[in-house]
Amino acid sequence: MEVRGAPAEVLLQRPWLPVSISGCQLLAKSWFGETSYHILLTDVDCVWEERMDSAAIQKRAQELNRRLRAEVKAFFSHLCEVVQPCLTGSDGRPDGEAQISLRRQEDGNISIKLKSELAELPFYWEFHCTPAPVTVVCGQLVRPLLEMSRLLQRQVEQLGGLLGRKDAEIQDYRENGAVLSRERLQTDVFEEKTYREDFMAKVRAAQPSRSTKRKSSSEVKNLPGALPLLRSERTDALGFDADLQRLYAAVVAQNARKRKLSEEKQAAVASSGAGSVISEAGEDRPEDGPEDTAGAKMADRPAEQQALPVRSNPAERASSKPKKKKGVGLFR
Repeated sequence: MEVRGAPAEVLLQRPWLPVSISGCQLLAKSWFGETSYHILLTDVDCVWEERMDSAAIQKRAQELNRRLRAEVKAFFSHLCEVVQPCLTGSDGRPDGEAQISLRRQEDGNISIKLKSELAELPFYWEFHCTPAPVTVVCGQLVRPLLEMSRLLQRQVEQLGGLLGRKDAEIQDYRENGAVLSRERLQTDVFEEKTYREDFMAKVRAAQPSRSTKRKSSSEVKNLPGALPLLRSERTDALGFDADLQRLYAAVVAQNARKRKLSEEKQAAVASSGAGSVISEAGEDRPEDGPEDTAGAKMADRPAEQQALPVRSNPAERASSKPKKKKGVGLFR
């Protein structure tokens, strides 16, 4: 049975990779199965996706290549070899004659056209990417980035504490007569509050105002105290470098383990709850019969009454031989 698109967990574990198509800087993640694929592209303004199964790939291939009569498995491997280097940011291409171009359409979609050679004949393919649903954007981009932000904030707090301890250590050295051999290595005492205020001031200075929007990117970068912007013109495509890719992979792997443990716990609770319901139902189900009815009546009596022995008349007790008393109550 052909799956339409990649499983959510499989695609989630793929990191966002910086790519450049026709001079457009994007982040991309892709999954290619045996005869299906699912790709995601974003420029931080919008997220586009396309997912295709075997039947849809067969139909589009025949529309773009009139003379093509082969099955999907016959040409899909060639499509993967040509397009995967482009979607992963790799420089090497197995087919040197392949041409890939990207075009933004007026309706908000993007189209990626591919031209290569298959069996010495031209092979054409097009990716028709449409805006992704909000659930896909949140699951594949927003939630992981928020988790990464929390982890980075925790790292900053730990580094701040480490700097404070380092300053205390240096101060102890100075009080015991240690002298710095090179004055240029001397640093100021780290104060977290001052550092945060200075950092936020630089962030505000880096935001382009109405008057600076008309300036070129080089002029904006040279503003005093300006920090590099996420959307600046850089070669690492929106700043999602290798370190952030590794952090992203670690975050989604941790979340996957948490979801798995939560699902296992819920399944265990559900199974134990179902067993208890069945046992309770079996105990509460009455069965017909005089013995069961008498036992139920005895069970309804107070414990003191059930434990009292049965007393006989004095005449019967005198004429009869002493007999071993039988326990009366819940146990007979």
